[in-house]
Amino acid sequence: MVETAPWITYRPELKVLDCTIRDGGLINNHQFSEELVRAVYDACVAAGVDYMEVGYKNSPRLHPREQFGPWRFCDEDLLNRIFADHDADRTGLKLAVMADAGKSDWREQIVPRNESKLDMVRVAFYAHQVSEAVEMIEHCHGLGYETSANLMAVTNIEDVEIDTVLQAIKPTPAQVMVIVDSFGHLYREQVDRLYKKYAEAMAGTGKEIGMHAHNNIQLAFANTIEAIILGANRVDATMGGLGRGAGNCHMELLLGFLRNPKFRLRPIIGLLQHHIEPLKTTVEWGPLVPYNITGQMNLHPRAAMQFRASSEKDDFVKFYDQVAADV
Repeated sequence: MVETAPWITYRPELKVLDCTIRDGGLINNHQFSEELVRAVYDACVAAGVDYMEVGYKNSPRLHPREQFGPWRFCDEDLLNRIFADHDADRTGLKLAVMADAGKSDWREQIVPRNESKLDMVRVAFYAHQVSEAVEMIEHCHGLGYETSANLMAVTNIEDVEIDTVLQAIKPTPAQVMVIVDSFGHLYREQVDRLYKKYAEAMAGTGKEIGMHAHNNIQLAFANTIEAIILGANRVDATMGGLGRGAGNCHMELLLGFLRNPKFRLRPIIGLLQHHIEPLKTTVEWGPLVPYNITGQMNLHPRAAMQFRASSEKDDFVKFYDQVAADV
């Protein structure tokens, strides 16, 4: 048998999406400064990242503007101002936004592609929302956008439900079907099984399989690598792992692993030094003990986030006893 060293080569068709502002905004109600958002954009351009997800298109009716920052809504006037010089053909970077089923006024909020700085809409949904998700994907595709289907909390539903979702998404124009480890609960073997299930369901459609990992049990990077090895060509990461709760796969680790010479690490390191690390004085993320506990127990991290905001945030045993009693 001929031995090879695939870890020193690269797959040119693989695309990287930065979701720092979108996922990271879940820890501070998307109240990032315009300076920070633009710094992430500039770093993505300089580093050769393929997509940047700038936030949500969520409903102001459900998310009061006095409580949430502008990146929860991504109004077009904001995008036009912050990304006035955005040109995907020139930079190679495309802008994406996430729209949640049940939380977005998508018929009104999402304008035609030729009237927006956005290039892609990622539709996020739970299994019971798949019918709305299909409508959203078809609507956004009709407006000219690239689209992605992101089934959330996949570790909390039965196989038959996953299969039903995949069959519903299969005929849609979505270019990507993403494995989303919302609770940071997956191990390598589970990633293998889900990838094969997703890939078999989407066979012949031209859809790519994506991976969005959370770091509750410190496997976000490893699970992303595993998905890539299996054939996933769309992967998510964040700068410094910044993201809800335990955070996500670290961009700086991912780009180093991919070996594609178009990717450049130095702009990412500069962003970490000047913008991401300083955030730790005001917001908290990373695989802390409470997030490890929720990840192990396959629970939404909201309980851990609430506990970390309390005066007893370092009483890990108390938190463990609380959540263990509810399982």
